[in-house]
Amino acid sequence: MLVLYTTSTLGPLLSSDLHFDSSLLGYLIMSSFGLAAVLSLWAGAIVDYLGSRYTLLMLFSSVGLAFTLIATVESFYSLLVAAAICGIAQALANPVTNLLIAQQVPPEQKAGIVGLKQAGVQLAALIAGLMLPSIALQYGWRVAFGIVVPITIFFCLSVSFVTPKKHIRAQARLKLLPPNSLLQRLMIIQFLIGTSLSAFVTYLPTFAIQQNMALPLADTLIAVFGAVGMISRIVLTPMGAKLKDESLLLFMLAAIAAVSMAITMNATPDSHWQLWAGAIGVGLTAVATNAIAMSMLVRDPAFGPVTFSSSLVSVAFFAGFALGPPLFACVSIYFENLFASWNTLIGALILACVMAIVLAFARRHKVEHRRV
Repeated sequence: MLVLYTTSTLGPLLSSDLHFDSSLLGYLIMSSFGLAAVLSLWAGAIVDYLGSRYTLLMLFSSVGLAFTLIATVESFYSLLVAAAICGIAQALANPVTNLLIAQQVPPEQKAGIVGLKQAGVQLAALIAGLMLPSIALQYGWRVAFGIVVPITIFFCLSVSFVTPKKHIRAQARLKLLPPNSLLQRLMIIQFLIGTSLSAFVTYLPTFAIQQNMALPLADTLIAVFGAVGMISRIVLTPMGAKLKDESLLLFMLAAIAAVSMAITMNATPDSHWQLWAGAIGVGLTAVATNAIAMSMLVRDPAFGPVTFSSSLVSVAFFAGFALGPPLFACVSIYFENLFASWNTLIGALILACVMAIVLAFARRHKVEHRRV
Protein backbone atom coordinates (compact mmCIF):
# COMPACT_ATOMS: atom_id res chain seq x y z
CA MET A 1 0.00 0.00 0.00
CA LEU A 2 2.97 2.32 0.46
CA VAL A 3 3.09 2.97 -3.29
CA LEU A 4 -0.47 4.36 -3.11
CA TYR A 5 0.32 6.85 -0.37
CA THR A 6 3.72 7.90 -1.72
CA THR A 7 2.20 8.48 -5.14
CA SER A 8 -0.54 10.56 -3.54
CA THR A 9 1.73 12.76 -1.41
CA LEU A 10 4.70 13.03 -3.78
CA GLY A 11 2.61 13.00 -6.96
CA PRO A 12 2.86 16.75 -7.65
CA LEU A 13 6.68 16.55 -7.42
CA LEU A 14 6.79 13.48 -9.67
CA SER A 15 4.59 15.03 -12.35
CA SER A 16 6.57 18.28 -12.30
CA ASP A 17 10.01 16.67 -12.49
CA LEU A 18 9.13 13.95 -15.03
CA HIS A 19 6.91 16.31 -17.07
CA PHE A 20 3.57 14.50 -17.12
CA ASP A 21 0.06 15.66 -16.27
CA SER A 22 -1.03 15.06 -12.68
CA SER A 23 -4.19 13.32 -13.93
CA LEU A 24 -1.94 10.42 -15.02
CA LEU A 25 -1.11 9.63 -11.39
CA GLY A 26 -4.20 7.44 -11.33
CA TYR A 27 -2.65 5.15 -13.94
CA LEU A 28 0.32 4.49 -11.64
CA ILE A 29 -2.12 3.20 -9.06
CA MET A 30 -3.96 1.24 -11.75
CA SER A 31 -0.74 -0.47 -12.87
CA SER A 32 0.14 -1.55 -9.34
CA PHE A 33 -3.27 -2.66 -8.16
CA GLY A 34 -4.27 -4.00 -11.57
CA LEU A 35 -1.37 -6.45 -11.47
CA ALA A 36 -2.14 -7.17 -7.82
CA ALA A 37 -5.73 -8.02 -8.71
CA VAL A 38 -4.64 -10.48 -11.42
CA LEU A 39 -1.95 -12.10 -9.27
CA SER A 40 -4.33 -12.36 -6.33
CA LEU A 41 -6.23 -15.04 -8.25
CA TRP A 42 -3.27 -17.34 -7.56
CA ALA A 43 -1.87 -15.64 -4.45
CA GLY A 44 -3.60 -17.96 -1.99
CA ALA A 45 -2.40 -21.02 -3.88
CA ILE A 46 1.14 -19.60 -4.10
CA VAL A 47 1.23 -18.92 -0.35
CA ASP A 48 -0.05 -22.41 0.36
CA TYR A 49 2.54 -23.91 -2.00
CA LEU A 50 5.59 -21.90 -0.90
CA GLY A 51 4.78 -21.31 2.75
CA SER A 52 4.99 -18.08 4.73
CA ARG A 53 8.81 -17.83 4.84
CA TYR A 54 9.51 -17.90 1.10
CA THR A 55 6.41 -15.85 0.34
CA LEU A 56 7.53 -13.05 2.68
CA LEU A 57 10.98 -13.07 1.08
CA MET A 58 9.36 -12.68 -2.34
CA LEU A 59 7.12 -9.91 -1.00
CA PHE A 60 9.87 -7.76 0.54
CA SER A 61 12.22 -8.33 -2.40
CA SER A 62 9.62 -7.07 -4.87
CA VAL A 63 9.03 -3.92 -2.80
CA GLY A 64 12.77 -3.26 -2.63
CA LEU A 65 13.15 -3.72 -6.38
CA ALA A 66 10.15 -1.51 -7.15
CA PHE A 67 11.31 1.41 -4.99
CA THR A 68 14.85 1.11 -6.33
CA LEU A 69 13.48 1.52 -9.85
CA ILE A 70 11.13 4.37 -8.85
CA ALA A 71 14.07 6.26 -7.35
CA THR A 72 16.02 6.02 -10.62
CA VAL A 73 13.41 6.36 -13.40
CA GLU A 74 13.59 9.12 -16.00
CA SER A 75 10.15 8.85 -17.64
CA PHE A 76 6.51 8.27 -16.81
CA TYR A 77 6.44 4.90 -18.57
CA SER A 78 9.39 3.61 -16.55
CA LEU A 79 7.60 4.82 -13.45
CA LEU A 80 4.53 2.88 -14.58
CA VAL A 81 6.53 -0.36 -14.78
CA ALA A 82 8.17 0.22 -11.40
CA ALA A 83 4.82 0.89 -9.75
CA ALA A 84 3.41 -2.28 -11.29
CA ILE A 85 6.08 -4.40 -9.57
CA CYS A 86 4.60 -3.33 -6.24
CA GLY A 87 1.53 -5.30 -7.29
CA ILE A 88 3.42 -8.52 -6.52
CA ALA A 89 3.71 -7.54 -2.87
CA GLN A 90 0.13 -6.27 -2.78
CA ALA A 91 -1.18 -9.63 -3.97
CA LEU A 92 0.79 -11.71 -1.47
CA ALA A 93 0.42 -9.53 1.63
CA ASN A 94 -3.02 -10.49 2.94
CA PRO A 95 -2.91 -14.25 2.20
CA VAL A 96 0.50 -14.74 3.84
CA THR A 97 -0.20 -12.61 6.91
CA ASN A 98 -3.63 -14.18 7.38
CA LEU A 99 -2.00 -17.62 7.15
CA LEU A 100 0.47 -16.70 9.89
CA ILE A 101 -2.38 -15.46 12.08
CA ALA A 102 -4.48 -18.55 11.44
CA GLN A 103 -1.54 -20.82 12.32
CA GLN A 104 0.02 -19.04 15.28
CA VAL A 105 -2.60 -16.87 17.03
CA PRO A 106 -5.19 -18.23 19.53
CA PRO A 107 -8.81 -17.95 18.27
CA GLU A 108 -9.85 -15.37 20.87
CA GLN A 109 -7.02 -13.04 19.80
CA LYS A 110 -7.32 -13.35 16.02
CA ALA A 111 -9.65 -10.40 15.40
CA GLY A 112 -7.46 -8.04 17.42
CA ILE A 113 -4.29 -9.20 15.69
CA VAL A 114 -5.90 -8.81 12.26
CA GLY A 115 -6.86 -5.24 13.18
CA LEU A 116 -3.33 -4.52 14.39
CA LYS A 117 -1.87 -6.06 11.23
CA GLN A 118 -4.17 -4.07 8.96
CA ALA A 119 -3.35 -0.89 10.90
CA GLY A 120 0.16 -1.23 9.54
CA VAL A 121 -1.23 -0.23 6.16
CA GLN A 122 -2.34 3.08 7.63
CA LEU A 123 1.05 3.51 9.26
CA ALA A 124 2.34 3.74 5.69
CA ALA A 125 -0.08 6.62 5.08
CA LEU A 126 1.11 8.36 8.23
CA ILE A 127 4.76 8.03 7.19
CA ALA A 128 4.02 9.05 3.60
CA GLY A 129 2.08 12.11 4.77
CA LEU A 130 4.47 13.35 7.46
CA MET A 131 8.02 12.16 6.77
CA LEU A 132 8.42 11.63 3.02
CA PRO A 133 7.23 15.09 1.86
CA SER A 134 9.75 16.76 4.19
CA ILE A 135 12.53 14.51 2.91
CA ALA A 136 11.47 15.10 -0.69
CA LEU A 137 11.37 18.88 -0.33
CA GLN A 138 14.83 18.95 1.26
CA TYR A 139 16.70 16.18 -0.58
CA GLY A 140 14.48 15.36 -3.58
CA TRP A 141 11.75 12.81 -4.22
CA ARG A 142 14.25 10.20 -5.40
CA VAL A 143 15.87 10.11 -1.97
CA ALA A 144 12.42 9.89 -0.35
CA PHE A 145 11.61 6.78 -2.37
CA GLY A 146 15.13 5.37 -1.98
CA ILE A 147 15.09 5.25 1.82
CA VAL A 148 12.47 2.50 1.63
CA VAL A 149 14.99 0.07 0.07
CA PRO A 150 17.23 -0.57 3.12
CA ILE A 151 14.08 -1.11 5.19
CA THR A 152 12.99 -3.92 2.86
CA ILE A 153 16.45 -5.50 3.15
CA PHE A 154 16.12 -5.48 6.94
CA PHE A 155 12.72 -7.17 6.69
CA CYS A 156 14.13 -9.85 4.38
CA LEU A 157 16.79 -10.63 6.97
CA SER A 158 14.14 -10.79 9.71
CA VAL A 159 11.79 -13.24 7.97
CA SER A 160 13.39 -16.39 9.38
CA PHE A 161 12.73 -15.19 12.94
CA VAL A 162 8.95 -14.78 12.55
CA THR A 163 7.97 -17.71 10.34
CA PRO A 164 7.66 -21.46 11.00
CA LYS A 165 10.60 -23.63 9.95
CA LYS A 166 8.37 -26.26 8.37
CA HIS A 167 5.43 -25.73 6.05
CA ILE A 168 2.70 -28.29 5.42
CA ARG A 169 0.84 -27.70 2.17
CA ALA A 170 -2.94 -27.86 2.27
CA GLN A 171 -2.87 -29.27 -1.27
CA ALA A 172 -0.19 -30.73 -3.49
CA ARG A 173 -0.53 -28.41 -6.48
CA LEU A 174 -1.55 -24.90 -7.42
CA LYS A 175 -5.30 -24.87 -7.82
CA LEU A 176 -7.93 -22.15 -8.06
CA LEU A 177 -11.11 -22.55 -6.04
CA PRO A 178 -14.29 -20.70 -7.10
CA PRO A 179 -15.80 -18.37 -4.46
CA ASN A 180 -18.96 -19.49 -2.72
CA SER A 181 -22.03 -17.24 -2.58
CA LEU A 182 -21.10 -15.56 0.72
CA LEU A 183 -17.59 -14.82 -0.50
CA GLN A 184 -18.93 -13.40 -3.77
CA ARG A 185 -21.04 -10.86 -1.88
CA LEU A 186 -18.13 -9.83 0.31
CA MET A 187 -15.95 -9.47 -2.79
CA ILE A 188 -18.46 -7.08 -4.38
CA ILE A 189 -18.52 -4.95 -1.23
CA GLN A 190 -14.73 -4.77 -1.16
CA PHE A 191 -14.58 -3.92 -4.87
CA LEU A 192 -16.96 -0.98 -4.46
CA ILE A 193 -15.25 0.36 -1.35
CA GLY A 194 -11.82 -0.12 -2.93
CA THR A 195 -12.92 1.90 -5.97
CA SER A 196 -13.99 4.85 -3.83
CA LEU A 197 -11.14 4.65 -1.35
CA SER A 198 -8.28 4.57 -3.85
CA ALA A 199 -9.61 7.52 -5.86
CA PHE A 200 -10.19 9.49 -2.66
CA VAL A 201 -6.65 8.93 -1.38
CA THR A 202 -5.01 9.53 -4.77
CA TYR A 203 -6.72 12.82 -5.57
CA LEU A 204 -7.40 14.34 -2.13
CA PRO A 205 -4.07 16.25 -1.99
CA THR A 206 -4.46 17.37 -5.62
CA PHE A 207 -8.03 18.52 -4.95
CA ALA A 208 -6.84 20.32 -1.82
CA ILE A 209 -4.13 22.16 -3.77
CA GLN A 210 -6.78 23.24 -6.29
CA GLN A 211 -8.60 24.79 -3.34
CA ASN A 212 -5.45 26.87 -2.61
CA MET A 213 -4.14 24.66 0.20
CA ALA A 214 -0.33 24.58 0.45
CA LEU A 215 1.40 21.33 -0.59
CA PRO A 216 2.80 20.44 2.87
CA LEU A 217 -0.63 20.98 4.41
CA ALA A 218 -2.33 18.99 1.64
CA ASP A 219 0.03 16.08 2.31
CA THR A 220 -0.79 16.34 6.00
CA LEU A 221 -4.34 15.36 5.04
CA ILE A 222 -2.98 11.92 4.11
CA ALA A 223 -1.10 11.72 7.41
CA VAL A 224 -4.31 12.49 9.31
CA PHE A 225 -6.14 9.96 7.15
CA GLY A 226 -3.50 7.37 8.03
CA ALA A 227 -3.54 8.13 11.76
CA VAL A 228 -7.30 7.82 12.16
CA GLY A 229 -7.26 4.79 9.87
CA MET A 230 -4.86 3.04 12.24
CA ILE A 231 -7.16 3.76 15.16
CA SER A 232 -10.25 2.58 13.30
CA ARG A 233 -8.68 -0.73 12.26
CA ILE A 234 -7.32 -1.47 15.73
CA VAL A 235 -10.59 -0.57 17.48
CA LEU A 236 -13.29 -1.62 15.01
CA THR A 237 -11.90 -5.01 13.95
CA PRO A 238 -12.19 -6.66 17.40
CA MET A 239 -15.43 -4.74 17.97
CA GLY A 240 -16.87 -6.26 14.79
CA ALA A 241 -15.81 -9.73 15.96
CA LYS A 242 -18.09 -9.34 18.99
CA LEU A 243 -21.14 -8.73 16.80
CA LYS A 244 -23.37 -11.53 15.55
CA ASP A 245 -22.78 -10.33 12.00
CA GLU A 246 -20.11 -7.84 10.91
CA SER A 247 -22.06 -7.20 7.68
CA LEU A 248 -24.18 -4.56 9.43
CA LEU A 249 -21.02 -2.82 10.62
CA LEU A 250 -19.78 -2.76 7.02
CA PHE A 251 -23.09 -1.11 6.04
CA MET A 252 -22.72 1.60 8.67
CA LEU A 253 -19.10 2.34 7.82
CA ALA A 254 -19.77 2.59 4.07
CA ALA A 255 -22.71 4.93 4.73
CA ILE A 256 -20.63 7.27 6.93
CA ALA A 257 -17.83 7.23 4.34
CA ALA A 258 -20.32 8.32 1.66
CA VAL A 259 -21.43 11.26 3.83
CA SER A 260 -17.78 12.17 4.47
CA MET A 261 -17.03 12.30 0.75
CA ALA A 262 -20.11 14.44 0.20
CA ILE A 263 -18.71 16.89 2.74
CA THR A 264 -15.26 16.82 1.10
CA MET A 265 -16.54 17.78 -2.34
CA ASN A 266 -17.98 21.03 -0.95
CA ALA A 267 -14.58 22.45 0.01
CA THR A 268 -13.73 25.84 -1.49
CA PRO A 269 -10.61 28.06 -1.66
CA ASP A 270 -12.03 29.97 1.31
CA SER A 271 -13.15 26.95 3.34
CA HIS A 272 -10.88 23.96 3.99
CA TRP A 273 -12.53 22.38 7.03
CA GLN A 274 -14.45 20.07 4.67
CA LEU A 275 -11.14 18.54 3.54
CA TRP A 276 -10.12 17.72 7.10
CA ALA A 277 -13.58 16.39 7.93
CA GLY A 278 -13.50 14.18 4.84
CA ALA A 279 -10.02 12.81 5.56
CA ILE A 280 -11.01 11.98 9.13
CA GLY A 281 -14.44 10.59 8.20
CA VAL A 282 -13.21 8.29 5.43
CA GLY A 283 -10.18 7.26 7.48
CA LEU A 284 -12.35 6.25 10.43
CA THR A 285 -14.80 4.26 8.32
CA ALA A 286 -13.94 2.99 4.83
CA VAL A 287 -10.38 2.16 5.84
CA ALA A 288 -11.58 -0.26 8.53
CA THR A 289 -13.79 -2.26 6.18
CA ASN A 290 -10.95 -4.29 4.65
CA ALA A 291 -9.61 -5.23 8.08
CA ILE A 292 -13.11 -6.29 9.16
CA ALA A 293 -13.51 -8.32 5.97
CA MET A 294 -10.20 -10.10 6.60
CA SER A 295 -11.24 -10.81 10.18
CA MET A 296 -14.48 -12.35 8.88
CA LEU A 297 -12.47 -14.67 6.64
CA VAL A 298 -10.09 -15.73 9.40
CA ARG A 299 -12.87 -16.43 11.91
CA ASP A 300 -15.69 -17.82 9.75
CA PRO A 301 -14.97 -20.99 7.73
CA ALA A 302 -18.23 -20.45 5.80
CA PHE A 303 -16.29 -18.15 3.44
CA GLY A 304 -13.87 -20.96 2.53
CA PRO A 305 -10.18 -21.78 3.24
CA VAL A 306 -8.46 -18.71 4.66
CA THR A 307 -5.62 -18.39 2.12
CA PHE A 308 -7.93 -18.73 -0.87
CA SER A 309 -10.74 -16.56 0.48
CA SER A 310 -8.20 -13.89 1.45
CA SER A 311 -6.70 -13.89 -2.02
CA LEU A 312 -10.09 -13.64 -3.74
CA VAL A 313 -11.25 -10.78 -1.53
CA SER A 314 -7.92 -9.14 -2.35
CA VAL A 315 -8.67 -9.63 -6.06
CA ALA A 316 -11.88 -7.65 -5.65
CA PHE A 317 -10.35 -4.99 -3.41
CA PHE A 318 -7.32 -4.46 -5.65
CA ALA A 319 -9.49 -4.41 -8.78
CA GLY A 320 -11.45 -1.59 -7.16
CA PHE A 321 -8.21 0.18 -6.24
CA ALA A 322 -7.01 -0.16 -9.84
CA LEU A 323 -10.26 1.19 -11.29
CA GLY A 324 -10.90 4.05 -8.86
CA PRO A 325 -8.25 6.67 -9.78
CA PRO A 326 -8.55 6.43 -13.60
CA LEU A 327 -12.35 6.35 -13.27
CA PHE A 328 -12.23 9.53 -11.19
CA ALA A 329 -9.99 11.20 -13.79
CA CYS A 330 -12.06 10.06 -16.79
CA VAL A 331 -15.36 11.19 -15.27
CA SER A 332 -13.94 14.59 -14.35
CA ILE A 333 -12.56 15.06 -17.88
CA TYR A 334 -15.81 13.95 -19.53
CA PHE A 335 -18.05 16.20 -17.43
CA GLU A 336 -15.37 18.92 -17.11
CA ASN A 337 -15.80 19.16 -13.34
CA LEU A 338 -14.89 17.21 -10.22
CA PHE A 339 -18.38 17.09 -8.76
CA ALA A 340 -19.39 14.27 -11.11
CA SER A 341 -16.32 12.31 -10.02
CA TRP A 342 -17.10 12.76 -6.33
CA ASN A 343 -20.70 11.71 -6.94
CA THR A 344 -19.47 8.57 -8.70
CA LEU A 345 -17.45 7.60 -5.62
CA ILE A 346 -20.42 8.29 -3.37
CA GLY A 347 -22.61 6.14 -5.62
CA ALA A 348 -20.16 3.24 -5.30
CA LEU A 349 -20.34 3.47 -1.51
CA ILE A 350 -24.13 3.50 -1.59
CA LEU A 351 -24.06 0.30 -3.66
CA ALA A 352 -21.68 -1.18 -1.08
CA CYS A 353 -24.28 -0.39 1.60
CA VAL A 354 -26.92 -2.28 -0.38
CA MET A 355 -24.63 -5.30 -0.81
CA ALA A 356 -23.79 -5.30 2.91
CA ILE A 357 -27.49 -5.70 3.68
CA VAL A 358 -27.71 -8.51 1.10
CA LEU A 359 -24.71 -10.24 2.73
CA ALA A 360 -26.30 -9.92 6.18
CA PHE A 361 -29.48 -11.63 5.00
CA ALA A 362 -27.47 -14.36 3.25
CA ARG A 363 -25.41 -15.13 6.37
CA ARG A 364 -28.54 -15.20 8.53
CA HIS A 365 -30.22 -17.58 6.08
CA LYS A 366 -27.16 -19.86 6.11
CA VAL A 367 -27.14 -19.99 9.93
CA GLU A 368 -30.86 -20.80 10.05
CA HIS A 369 -30.36 -23.51 7.41
CA ARG A 370 -27.64 -25.13 9.55
CA ARG A 371 -29.97 -25.24 12.56
CA VAL A 372 -32.62 -27.01 10.50
